[in-house]
Amino acid sequence: MQITDVKVRKLFSDSEPMKAIVSVTFDSQLALHDIKVIYAREKLFIVMPSRKNPDGTYRDIVHPINADFRAELESAVLKAYEEAVAEEAAKAAEDADDAENAGTTEE
Repeated sequence: MQITDVKVRKLFSDSEPMKAIVSVTFDSQLALHDIKVIYAREKLFIVMPSRKNPDGTYRDIVHPINADFRAELESAVLKAYEEAVAEEAAKAAEDADDAENAGTTEE
């Protein structure tokens, strides 16, 4: 099974432990939504989609079966997250430059 697409659906503020919600497509045929990117204990990691049980605990709806695939999935998701953060920072810098330039006039 190949990871054919990774989309960062939503980014959250730096003050939050949850940094993003991501969707992954496998073999261009199966989509997995609501993978969370979390920052805790000074590192980023992913949390698989889960549901709350009647006893208050959570259970993954889907999860990798082995460590190799989990590492591959986590690597792809974190790479997409880092690219999205860099894009957002570049856009913010460009918007700031545009706003600064809009305040000046040519003589």
